[in-house]
Amino acid sequence: MSGAYSFTVRTRLRSSAARVWAHASTFAGVNRELSPLVRMTYPPGLGRLTPETIPLGRTAFRSWILLLGLVPVEFDDLMLLELEPGRGFSECSRMLTIREWRHRRTITPAGDGCVVSDEVAFVPRWRYAGPLLAWVYRGIFAWRHCALRRLFGTGGQTGRLSNRGS
Repeated sequence: MSGAYSFTVRTRLRSSAARVWAHASTFAGVNRELSPLVRMTYPPGLGRLTPETIPLGRTAFRSWILLLGLVPVEFDDLMLLELEPGRGFSECSRMLTIREWRHRRTITPAGDGCVVSDEVAFVPRWRYAGPLLAWVYRGIFAWRHCALRRLFGTGGQTGRLSNRGS
């Protein structure tokens, strides 16, 4: 991805991978991680990410990103490429400000807990917006991982790697 920005955030949690997946595979869980900064909309009745509810390889729906849960500031044409229940997903979507958004979340058993890893790469629509968007999204994912530690107990953050592409 030419002109891409990327980063990875990993956190060790005390809860089992199954318990964390039960949370992370729902939009209510995603919004719990994002709250109160932003909220994502989703179709009524879409409770859980499953191969039956989300078609792979094509846009499933448009999610509006609402600042403080109220003000639309972005949209996400959500498309999952992979979905492995209990383990994670890979998303490749388009957004208002982002030409290509790639997000892979994996949940890996580790001892009596698990490790949650979010790998993000994106290409901004407007080159000059890249540094600001990278700062915003790194902050949002750091916030999400803080929420995960509050919800599931911490085994410590295993690494926050930040790489800025050209």
